Amino acid sequence: MRYRVDVHLDARGRLGQLAEDVRRGLTTFPKSLPPKYFYDAVGSALFDRITRLPEYYLTRVEESLLLAHGPTLMRGCAPEDIVELGSGSATKTRVLLEARNGAGGTVRYVPLDVDPEGLEDTAARLVKDYPFLSVHAVVGDFERHLAAVPAPAGRRLVLFLGSTIGNLDPAARGELLASVRRLLLPGDHFLLGVDLVKDVAVLEAAYDDAAGVTREFNRNILRVVNRGAGGDFDPEAFRHIARYDAAAARIEMHLSPATAQTVHLRRLGLTVEIAPDERIWTESSYKFTRASAAAELAAAGLTVERWLTDAEERFALVLATPA
Repeated sequence: MRYRVDVHLDARGRLGQLAEDVRRGLTTFPKSLPPKYFYDAVGSALFDRITRLPEYYLTRVEESLLLAHGPTLMRGCAPEDIVELGSGSATKTRVLLEARNGAGGTVRYVPLDVDPEGLEDTAARLVKDYPFLSVHAVVGDFERHLAAVPAPAGRRLVLFLGSTIGNLDPAARGELLASVRRLLLPGDHFLLGVDLVKDVAVLEAAYDDAAGVTREFNRNILRVVNRGAGGDFDPEAFRHIARYDAAAARIEMHLSPATAQTVHLRRLGLTVEIAPDERIWTESSYKFTRASAAAELAAAGLTVERWLTDAEERFALVLATPA
């Protein structure tokens, strides 16, 4: 067998983490829920639909950049060890594996994600499709378990795609980038996907589509909390709000009820009162410029080697190296 799966976050641990996050988020002001809880099976399916909506350019543009620049990136980095944070089904990683196919040698792929079943399924498929590949998967939270990534098996390329870094507030981004830097040796690379500052109408439409798919995706976080914390949220009572804050350079997603809500979270022994029009902050999606991305990478000890963007400068792939 050419794959293994190390578990650093099991079902009990995930449930405990959810309880801790929900208690903290719903007993502070403003109320909030972490966006990682969007992604149960229903949420993942909804997000897959979002990526195919006409308003949601991010996935299409990033994939086009990977297709266009993948061969050059893989030749230049020549990775023997690919680590991916928040790997999901590794769809984008396949683009890079295809780009280096036929290059000779072997590659170890180290995906890090919270879903053990998904990681095992992905690992089995990848080793079947790519004879040069072995997989050492890590079940964990990339904000907490980067130290569990195994020692490098050669030249390393760390991937953090999809502009997921934009879901982290500045302090958390700084901590994560510093942790990524610790995974790298001289000659290694870090490939980061970032969504760029652009016209407000384009940004807001991407998070508030005409078909209402993002609205249902946002509401689904309440269903996840209901199951995990024994709650009785009524998701249909909450409207979806997505607005761009230019000063902070971020899209904010919120859920807000038209009428007062009393929510019981039985497993937490917690009752939460939510006033009419009060907001639960469910996601921040920060947008970047070339200068702001380079500055944050530099603060973590990383230097931009290549900046790759589309003709309309909607999205960028940033290739960085240890400073």
